[in-house]
Amino acid sequence: MSTTGTRSSRLMICIAIVAMGAGLAGCSGEQEELSQWMDQQRREVKPNVEPIAAPKQFVPQPYVALSGVEPFSNQKLTVALKQEARQPNSLLSAEINRRKEPLEAYPLDSMSMVGSVVRGGRQYALLRVDNLLYQVKPGDYIGQNYGKITKISETDVALREIVQDAAGEWIERTSALQLQEKAR
Repeated sequence: MSTTGTRSSRLMICIAIVAMGAGLAGCSGEQEELSQWMDQQRREVKPNVEPIAAPKQFVPQPYVALSGVEPFSNQKLTVALKQEARQPNSLLSAEINRRKEPLEAYPLDSMSMVGSVVRGGRQYALLRVDNLLYQVKPGDYIGQNYGKITKISETDVALREIVQDAAGEWIERTSALQLQEKAR
């Protein structure tokens, strides 16, 4: 390459740098003018901010449901059953007011009939509950659903229970305990 070629390219680069400097010098006047306008606007415009309202006074409320009936307690169920018993058509009215018998504390599935006895012309059934034998007769109550024994035969104990259906109504249902024969 020749020295004239490098000189001319250097000359071109110098001319470009001088032109850019002149362009930037021309912009600095506009920049200064813009800065003055911004300063003037800052002085003239006052912000209009509404003050924030004071916070409301918090007044704590006492929890009064603590002294009420727990929603899942037996006490609530008892109250509901007593209200049901006050209704004139209720099946529970007679059941709630009578004294509970010992075998009403156990569910029916924990009882098993192991035999029957006839004494004085009256049929009795032998029930095993918690490895104890109980002698029951028609009219006795067993189970947790107000089960009243209606009939005893040599092979089973028939009873009627009072249970709630899907709609929440109290209805009568018949059940039976079958004789449990032990394999020898």
